[in-house]
Amino acid sequence: MTSRFSVVPAAYVLLLRGPVDGGGEVLLQLRRNTGFRDGYWAAAAAGHVEEGESALAGAVREAAEELGVTIAEADLVPLTAVHRTQGNGNAIDERVDFFFTCRRWEGEPRRMEAAKSADVAWFALDALPDPVVPHELAVLEALRAGGPPAITTHGFDS
Repeated sequence: MTSRFSVVPAAYVLLLRGPVDGGGEVLLQLRRNTGFRDGYWAAAAAGHVEEGESALAGAVREAAEELGVTIAEADLVPLTAVHRTQGNGNAIDERVDFFFTCRRWEGEPRRMEAAKSADVAWFALDALPDPVVPHELAVLEALRAGGPPAITTHGFDS
């Protein structure tokens, strides 16, 4: 029997403050000791959606775990779903990433997982640090330019 194709779902929360079209900021974390893009800046709250968990619930959980903030699901605004691949045939590298923006939360965002994050900082959307995880950079640049389409792809030939 042939196994079915599977993808790993993940939820990303882009905490925003200020206007997106000028002067707005996004909270990013500097990855370390994760085994994926260590030394790159990334969404401050992101991670795998767990079995039996919705993408919204996963986003809320990740924000609490990684930033110590409380977010209501109603305050998450869907931004885009990114279907991405490494093209290497490994199931772990076949992803669907659900990106949400959020402008309302309780608590002061702070680095909660020092073993996995070297820093957390606010950056202007028009002055992002270098490097940023490539598929996340594409989403942030599209956000700054007026917003990405509902579904985007990364790593496919077409």
